[in-house]
Amino acid sequence: MKKHILPFKWEEGPQTTRINSAGNEIILIDQPVVLSVLDYPLKVDVTMAIFCFKGNTKMTINLKPYETEEPCLIILLPGQILECKHVSSDFSALFIIMSHRFTENLQIEERFPAFLSIQKNPYVKLNNSEMEAFVDYCRMMKNTVDNNKNPYYLQIAKYLTKAFFYGFGYNIHIQQENQVVKKPKQHILVEKFLQLLQKYYTRHRSINFYATNLSLTPKYLSKVIKENSGLSASEWIDNHVILEAKALLKSTDMTIQQISDKLNFPSQSFFGKYFKRLENMSPSEYRKGGLTP
Repeated sequence: MKKHILPFKWEEGPQTTRINSAGNEIILIDQPVVLSVLDYPLKVDVTMAIFCFKGNTKMTINLKPYETEEPCLIILLPGQILECKHVSSDFSALFIIMSHRFTENLQIEERFPAFLSIQKNPYVKLNNSEMEAFVDYCRMMKNTVDNNKNPYYLQIAKYLTKAFFYGFGYNIHIQQENQVVKKPKQHILVEKFLQLLQKYYTRHRSINFYATNLSLTPKYLSKVIKENSGLSASEWIDNHVILEAKALLKSTDMTIQQISDKLNFPSQSFFGKYFKRLENMSPSEYRKGGLTP
């Protein structure tokens, strides 16, 4: 059975790209090989740490916009959907790609504060000492994966990464906690709606479902969401569904019927009409190369 999420197309990157890898468990890549080839939404099935030395980007992660500036760290988790809107010509970065099996073996507590902080905000601006710490980690990881004659090199990579998450990751959590400000109740409601939406959008497209879960009337929920986010609740729902559909169409080998089933449409025909209404093209046209203007 084929993997649903296809691997990144490393071969499409610049010829100057340098790749260090430990089998398919962990891969280190120099230069902007990933961001430079992503002109469509990509749903990742790996954990990806992007350390940006130079340049800037505009991207969305699960529809949330980010404008990144050097030096910074961006961490993508499995299941998240990345869209690159802009990558500066001077962009330079190191990518560390970790397989699902590798990160599972790290056995990092899911309630570890840094893990929760990364889920909320995957973009972190770095100061000089944090940048030096990351450079040291990358250097040690490169040396480790290059020395694959050592039968324990994967275990060394595992413990280096685990130490990095617990050490440097704690600083990420503290930095983000210090930036927390008291938010108006309506902004908190929007966040709760979006959190629910992220969890249930593949199964529920009705505003009534979200209003019920938030103990509100659909009319009041719609009013608050529109006034505080600029989009209606229905638009947020449609945007999440369409983004998932695009990512699955472009970055997986799933059939259109399988995608329709995954998104809980009653039929492939119903899914096709829904997609065409919002994107002005059919799912098959989008898969073949069509891009929304």
